[in-house]
Amino acid sequence: MSAPGSPGPLDAASAESRAIQITALADPVRLRLLSILASDPDRPWSPTELGAQLEVDAGSVLAHLGVLEESGLLVPRPGASASQLIPSAEAWVRFGRLLAGKPIYEPVEPAGGEIDVSALPSVIQRIADRLAYRFSAQFSRETVERYVAESYQLLYSRAKTTRHLPSLTSRFATDRLGALASAQGFDLTGVPEVLFVCVQNSGRSQMAAGLLRTLAGERVHVRTAGSKPADAIDQVVAEALGEIGVPTVAEFPKPLTDEVVQAADVIVTMGCGDACPVYPGRQYMDWKIPDPLGLPIDEVRRIRDEVRTHVEALMASLDLR
Repeated sequence: MSAPGSPGPLDAASAESRAIQITALADPVRLRLLSILASDPDRPWSPTELGAQLEVDAGSVLAHLGVLEESGLLVPRPGASASQLIPSAEAWVRFGRLLAGKPIYEPVEPAGGEIDVSALPSVIQRIADRLAYRFSAQFSRETVERYVAESYQLLYSRAKTTRHLPSLTSRFATDRLGALASAQGFDLTGVPEVLFVCVQNSGRSQMAAGLLRTLAGERVHVRTAGSKPADAIDQVVAEALGEIGVPTVAEFPKPLTDEVVQAADVIVTMGCGDACPVYPGRQYMDWKIPDPLGLPIDEVRRIRDEVRTHVEALMASLDLR
């Protein structure tokens, strides 16, 4: 039996679709071709330019492009001529990391030396014990302890009160270890992984994440982070989301860490500049949305509705409608 919330096995139609795509990518030239287009999707590549990269003639490029388009891995660029093709949502989500030019699944450890777990509060030590057992199939105890300790230190350094710190540490470390497992290929959920990043992770990114979770449900996995996270979600933002039935009570601002970026298929930034590291094989989007923090409720509602429009467009691109 599948775990609760996990995707079931492929049905016949989905298996056939994936088999067609895998067959298309079994040709090294087509795999390289899709990789080139994924590495610079904003560039209007010509068949001649692509042929020069691949050391084949333009006619062969056009034939390979046709196979990739027919398999659903390439689609026409919106607003451009039909001859300009870009990777489809399926290409990014199913094969994004395969298209990277260097290995991605390398062990990732938090920075720093040895962790003295005995120096941590006893409640944090118990969290490390519990998570070491939970993630024993993926990571060593030392790796889990380092992630728990670093998560505790990241949250402690900006906490105004330590009342909820153990609970937040447990959730933050669990999410980071889950992201690390996904990034290293240990946890194949079968659904798109989307990361929303803004500065404080208390406004726009929480709006987008809450809306996507509510609208798409278990068909997508959503994470959020902030380049300079606040102490809590903005109350006016929470109120505006609550008005349309989007809960925020269980959410909290989280620091941006490397493994959540590596785990994502789609990374959406909103006003955080160059704070988000760039990895090959991911789809990056930057939404130009005003910061709602400090604005009156009417303005926050308007921004909420603007975010929803962007989220619905993202869902359409990921075939989550």
